[in-house]
Amino acid sequence: MKGIGTDIIEVDRIATKIDKGQGFRELVFTPAEIVYCEKQANKYESYAARFAAKEAFLKALGTGWGGSGIHFNEIEIRNNEAGKPEIHLIGNAEGMPALQEITQIFVSLSHVRSVAMATVVIL
Repeated sequence: MKGIGTDIIEVDRIATKIDKGQGFRELVFTPAEIVYCEKQANKYESYAARFAAKEAFLKALGTGWGGSGIHFNEIEIRNNEAGKPEIHLIGNAEGMPALQEITQIFVSLSHVRSVAMATVVIL
């Protein structure tokens, strides 16, 4: 195992940032994530869970957001055919040499009305 990370966030914090309309959503989430979340009955819970997954991934790398060189919208959370969330690196993150040594990334998301959390394990 190369790393493990967990993050928890209040759903209201994410909802407030998105509702301000100052580009937060587009800076943090990919177009595919935005489409997915906007279709959900509790869209802010879905946004918050994905935000937590991105934070948890950066913690698992051991760099945190500031030291990774990765933008939040280069970490995409997609659901596979069975509905299981998966992390995909896109854009500049896809070709970063340090990330090419990663063989697998596991992610688990959970959310309720007030909080969302994610755990990421990197192999």
